[in-house]
Amino acid sequence: MAKDAPELLVHKEWLGQIQQVGLVVSPAVLVRRGVGIDRQKALDVQRRIESIATLDEDDTPRIADFAAFAGEVLEWPADILPPAPASLSVSLPEHDDVLSPSFAVSDGGTDLQVRPQVLVSVVSGNFDTLPDHHTGWRATPHARLERLLRENEVPIGLLYNGTALRLVYSPRGESSGHLTFRLKDLLHTQGRPMAGALDALLNGAHFIGVFPDERRLPALLKESRKFQNEVSTKLSGQVLEALWELLRGFQRANEETGGRMLADVLREDSNEVYGGLLVTLMRLVFILYAEDRGLMARGEVYQKHYSLLGLFKRLQDDDANHPDTMDARYGAWAQMLALFRLVHDGGSHGELRFPARHGRLFDPDAYPFLEGRPAGSRRSKGEITQAPQVSDGAVFRILRNLLILDGERLSYRALDVEQIGSVYEAMMGFALRQAAGPSIAVQPKHIVFDVSELLEQDGKKRAAWLQEHTEAKVTGEALAKARTPDDVVAALGRKVSLHTPHLMKAGDIYLQPTEERRRSGSHYTPRSLTEPIVRTTFRPIFERLGEQATPEQILDLKVCDPAMGSGAFLVEACRLLADRLVRAWETHRQTPKVPDDEDVVTYARRLVAERCLYGVDKNIFAVNLAKLSLWLATLAREHPFTFLDHALRHGDSLVGLSREQIACFNWEEDKQLPLLRGLIDERVKRAQRLREQIQGMATSDDVPAKARLLREANDALEEVRRIGDLVVSAFFEREKPKDRHTLRNLYAGQVLDAVGGGGPGLQSRPDRITFHWEIEFPEVFTRDNAGFDAFVGNPPFAGKNTITASSGANYLQWLLAIHEESHGNADLVAHFYRRALISAE
Repeated sequence: MAKDAPELLVHKEWLGQIQQVGLVVSPAVLVRRGVGIDRQKALDVQRRIESIATLDEDDTPRIADFAAFAGEVLEWPADILPPAPASLSVSLPEHDDVLSPSFAVSDGGTDLQVRPQVLVSVVSGNFDTLPDHHTGWRATPHARLERLLRENEVPIGLLYNGTALRLVYSPRGESSGHLTFRLKDLLHTQGRPMAGALDALLNGAHFIGVFPDERRLPALLKESRKFQNEVSTKLSGQVLEALWELLRGFQRANEETGGRMLADVLREDSNEVYGGLLVTLMRLVFILYAEDRGLMARGEVYQKHYSLLGLFKRLQDDDANHPDTMDARYGAWAQMLALFRLVHDGGSHGELRFPARHGRLFDPDAYPFLEGRPAGSRRSKGEITQAPQVSDGAVFRILRNLLILDGERLSYRALDVEQIGSVYEAMMGFALRQAAGPSIAVQPKHIVFDVSELLEQDGKKRAAWLQEHTEAKVTGEALAKARTPDDVVAALGRKVSLHTPHLMKAGDIYLQPTEERRRSGSHYTPRSLTEPIVRTTFRPIFERLGEQATPEQILDLKVCDPAMGSGAFLVEACRLLADRLVRAWETHRQTPKVPDDEDVVTYARRLVAERCLYGVDKNIFAVNLAKLSLWLATLAREHPFTFLDHALRHGDSLVGLSREQIACFNWEEDKQLPLLRGLIDERVKRAQRLREQIQGMATSDDVPAKARLLREANDALEEVRRIGDLVVSAFFEREKPKDRHTLRNLYAGQVLDAVGGGGPGLQSRPDRITFHWEIEFPEVFTRDNAGFDAFVGNPPFAGKNTITASSGANYLQWLLAIHEESHGNADLVAHFYRRALISAE
């Protein structure tokens, strides 16, 4: 691993000491912009602090006067802190309160007619503690400053209380971050890098035009955010490599058992293996995020025996001392399995305490092969099983891909939930396959092909065959002259994918990009895009409800993303609705008692996630990822995962029927079949009661009870789903309209016999993915204001040819049939608009 430059190491040192919350500055950006730590200036800062500070009773240094601190320590000119104008004050009539900055620093001095560059808030007490005595809005000083910044559209703020200075960066539409410089820490010898950083970032030279624009504070902070987006793109590639590394680890573990370990699951459904590998990486990212945010178990026992960061450090040391034996040593995988079970089940011993998180993500029975158990088996507590022999080398390389980026330890603390979601969205859109012969993947799409098939082609036609099957362009004579698989690999040269550095043999498992992935890929949706879209969507709804909206009116809102992907839009909707819910609580003096491990905002987000948010995606793994995103956004130290199974669903938003169409047994609304109408009404009403009970338990941690209610609701709807699916099946199984209706009539007779008790029962559901909105979300479509209040999202774009290639010719015919007067050349996104309009009526 290449060594870091000395100037980069210095920035990593002081940032490691401070532990920034969120992202404020990036070490790489500071180095790129020529911002260094001057040791002599650091000493000067320490001397200046000592010269004017007084000591509290506990020997904490204090400089009570911010103007003195700014002038003496930060070397701000005397005229840079005029009184803040009244125009910067923000009225909060719902709280009978006004937010006002103590000072405002303009860009270039005292002219505050232009937008200020920095707002300064001088407070007493802790930045993150609610004041003991305060009328008006009861919020922490930090929260008050952030709102003041947002309302004035000023991204940079400073909080000062005499013993510490906090730099807050809160650009509109993005997550905030902050750095806290404590005078006590700055005066220590080891705090000298922090003192130098304070001077480098906040010296008065930043505000009076001494530095060029690209070296001034606003540019440094903005560039750091931009760089973080680049980090997301790079990390996506590494996470995909981690997925391949995990796949190779299980391939070798399977070979150690003579192929017995994966035989059953590969035979029954090979994509179960793909799903298990995806879930493993999602588990890892959850834990890494929680560890970086201080939300996992505390104490030495966890750090020494369970922590992923601790495990990585041990494996890193082992790799440095014994690199040749890493793939012949085992134990790391079993340790991770133990941690996964503790996260799901919970447990405690002495000071070690794990709350039971529940949820399918960590469920040991979701993918038994990960634990070395047969497909479909259920665990038995206390039973001893042999964990798969995934080597320590494989685990080390997986964790290294997740934790080290450009030689630097990646902090999940500094990543937005949306960024994490986008990184893991890069793993979607593959199918797991087994090689029939010697195979290799090639760039640019990393498509795997059987080398034997290529060698069967005439030498002159091989390049064209390869491009047709893999989109790889290869020139030169070597491919045409190749005689063996090794010759082919040599001819491909740099076109060989890094994911398959060596030829795979027959029976090896690999990831093949699906047609959908090849044509569309994955696109990162940053918060700077989701926030204004969601805010604009809800503006007319909030205006209709008015400033006196009650908490129940907010929690009665229903918002949906019909192609949710990683859940970025739902996460932003969760934030916005939770903030509005908190305001409603405060306005009506109904703020609930919040558990000790949560703040009021997190508590509100958990309620909103369970009661207001809905999403659908045809990729079942995207559904799991969207749940993970919302779990991260609503995570509390001592609580289970927010229950989302009833609202985030797998299905094709564009392939399904209304309640009326199912009752008519026709994709065209026709004459109802009374026997079906009675069945549908009874089953939907039963499911609705059960689902409303789930939402009524939003404040409860009884996840097993919620899961039981959902199972009962799904059981009640299963027969209705099958009926609707048979109607859809009749359409997709035939090409001509007359043949479709003939088959539909045949199925209708079978259904009526089954429902009436005279037939053998309904056929099993078809392979086509469906989603019958009014059946699946009855509480949304049977309320007084039926339908969703808002749709948010970024549905897939696809032209006519792409729709046909990825979903079959009948898919386009279906869209034309259910959306009257639509055009065959319309983009797929237009059909999502039509679907949303129907579901909002």
